[in-house]
This record gives sequence, structure tokens and C-alpha cells, in this order.
Amino acid sequence: MKTQSDPVRRRWRIAKAPGRLPLAGHALHLARRPLEYLSSLPALGDLVELRLGTRLTYLPCHPELVQEVLLNARVYDSGGPVKEKARPILGNGLITSGWADHRRQRRMVQPAFHTTRIATYAEVMREECAAHADAWRPGRPVDVGDAMQALTARVTARALFATEMAPRSVAEVQRSLPVMVRGAFRRALDPTGLIARLPLAANREFDAALDRLHTLIDGIIGDYRRSGEDRGDLLSALLAARDDDNGGALTDREVHDQVMTLLLAGVETTASALTWAWHLLAAHPEVEARLHAEVDEVLGGRTPTYADVPRLAHTQRIFTETLRLYPPAWMYTRMTTQPTELAGHPLPAGTDILISPYVIHRIPEFFPRPETFDPDRWLPERAKDVTRGSYLPFGAGSRKCIGDVFGMTEATLALAALASRWRLRPVPGATVSPRAEMSLSAGPLPMVPEPR
Repeated sequence: MKTQSDPVRRRWRIAKAPGRLPLAGHALHLARRPLEYLSSLPALGDLVELRLGTRLTYLPCHPELVQEVLLNARVYDSGGPVKEKARPILGNGLITSGWADHRRQRRMVQPAFHTTRIATYAEVMREECAAHADAWRPGRPVDVGDAMQALTARVTARALFATEMAPRSVAEVQRSLPVMVRGAFRRALDPTGLIARLPLAANREFDAALDRLHTLIDGIIGDYRRSGEDRGDLLSALLAARDDDNGGALTDREVHDQVMTLLLAGVETTASALTWAWHLLAAHPEVEARLHAEVDEVLGGRTPTYADVPRLAHTQRIFTETLRLYPPAWMYTRMTTQPTELAGHPLPAGTDILISPYVIHRIPEFFPRPETFDPDRWLPERAKDVTRGSYLPFGAGSRKCIGDVFGMTEATLALAALASRWRLRPVPGATVSPRAEMSLSAGPLPMVPEPR
């Protein structure tokens, strides 16, 4: 397989998506069956034109084109309808900020994810994974999706707020965040903006959850400001951050928006991917057996620590392959800031670009047998043949997920800690299918823990 483009200029295929409806364009297809519809488009062309309502939108279906978009953040800035719906919720954080603000924020937030900080957060991960492993009971079914959501919520909240307020903070995050995520997704899919203004119970529940999170975060930031103490957590790192250009600090509003962003990104995405990992392991006993052999050899029955992560190579490959098949950030958007060309095709300023890792990860040209769960495709001798830019679970370029190492560390420790004690078996008759929501959810996943 080629790892770079041919030296001759490629002849790109430009196509229009089928099934356009008056006024709605292709929005109904994306609302009803987004994964199936988007996955059908690469067969038509390398760059496919859609309409979301009346908005001109393009889906790049080749890694070279995706990389061109993601690596040129000035021309293809964060934007589009999803961003505009997310801004009232997340403010001007790393996900929603424009190019200039994002560049400054990224420089200032990056130290919060330095290797030394990750090692500190990993101790929180170890404690929470051990507590989770102790809480399961043989033969008593658990909803793995709920369990992973609870685990990642506790890890993220404790990594953010290492204070005496942590128990209350964790409980509030666990209570409010799922409500906020569901509401945010409903609003993102509504091209009219009418749903958010209707007097629905779901809207009242969403508004109340959002208010509670805002109040919680503001209260904790105020407490940290008054103490002036570095407590070794993410919030302390954000408050200590200084701009290299002028020495300025993040304002309380900026810190608040980053905390909201990190909560959303740190809980929902990792929980979704871990849920899929358990489903895939149950369906592939040979992969599961190798996982058990590795954790037995490396851990010998103890809870894994940060120092164990490099030795848990098969465990990491399992999660890497899970992210390929079921990337939590299954789709995100960019918007052109000026007239440009993509695949030799002119794009006016204000054109929306859809990026779908789910689509790219399942194109046979780049991943042979793309529907097959094969962690060994990430062995060093095979991974070197993966086409550059075809693996995108964390994005790429200046907007690549800032918490990628945090998430991979957390997932590796969680899989190892729980697999060293338990094997999970599906409840008979339970079915699983991807739900393209704010992240790529498996929905309810009842499984029975069996002690090893």
C-alpha cells in the first residue's frame, strides 16, 4: 500500500450526493441514517457535494484531501452548523474558538497535558479503575455504557478538580453531563433552530443541567482563585497558564469554557470507545484471550499503573483498532474563510466541510477488510503501511485533540484493570448497533461480569 501520493498530479473525482430534497437538501438522510448514507459516498467520488438545508457542504473521501483541510486551519477554520449550535454550550473553548483564539488557547492549555501532569492524572485513573473492578458482582448484569460513563466522569472530574469538593463535583458531572450531551446533539441536528425554543420537557431538563454545570464550574474556579494553590490538577494548570507573547493569563470566562470543553470531550468520547471495546472483545475470544494473557503477565493480579502502559502493547492495539471501527468523533465540521480550491474544485468562502473519520476508516483502499476487528493491523511491521492521514480518531493538525494521550492512557489502564479481574459476556438476546449521536454510541449494552 502506498504511504504517500503519486508524484504525478492526481485526477480527483468530484461528485454530487444523491437524494437531495427541496429545502432540506440531504439533511434528512443525515438525520435518519447518517453512518450508512455517508459511508455510501466514497464510491461516488473523492470529494462529494451535499446540501444541508440550503448550505453548500462537501465531504472529502480521501486522506489527502482530509489532511489538506485539517492542516490548513486558517483557510478551513472551525465552523459550520454544529459549531454554531455548540458555542452557546461550550463558549469559546478549544472546540469552538476561531483560528486566532484557538492558536493562543492551545499554547496556554498544552502544559496541562504535559507528560508529568499525565503521570499525576494516571494515579486518579488507577484508583478509579480499581474501585470499578471491585464494584462488579459475578453474574449480575451491568450496562457497560453506563459503567464506562461513570468511570470516565469520575476520572475526568477528579483530574480537573483535585479538591475536597471532588465527590460533589463528580456526582453533579455524572448527573448533568449526559443530559447536556443529548440536548446538544438534538440542537446540532436541527437546521431551523426551532427545537431549542419549544416549551418541551427535554429543553427544560437540558437548560437546568447546563445551569447546574455552569454554577458548579464557576464556584470551583472562584475557590481556586482565592486559594492560589497549585493542586496538581487540570484546573490548577489552566489557572497557572501564561501567554508566551505577553505573559497574560486566561480569564475566568476562558477557564470556564475550557473546563466545559474538557468535560464534554473527556467523558463522553472515552466512555463510548471503551464500551465498544468490551463489545468487540466479547465477539472475538481469541483477541480477548491474548488480552488476558498480557495483563496476567504484566500485572500479576495487581492494578495497573502509569509505568505499566508501555508494556501493555496488545491492550493499546485493541483500543487503537476500536477507535478505527467506532471513532467517537465520527463527524466534525470546518468552514472556508476565503475562496479556495479542494481537489481542484473551487470552494466559495463560507463553504461547510464535513470530516468523517468513520467514513475514512472504512474505505478498503486504505484499510483492507475494513469491517474486521484486527488489532494486529497496528503491529509496528504492519502499521508502517497504513496510508498517511487515513487514521483520524483524534483529528489532525493544530486542532488535533489535546487530550489524546490522556484518553489513550485512561483507556489502556481501564481495559487492563478490568480485564485482569473480569471477562464480560453479552446478555442473551441483547443487540448492539452504532448510534451516531454527539459521539458514536453503542446505546445500552447489558453484559454479565464473570470472574477470571
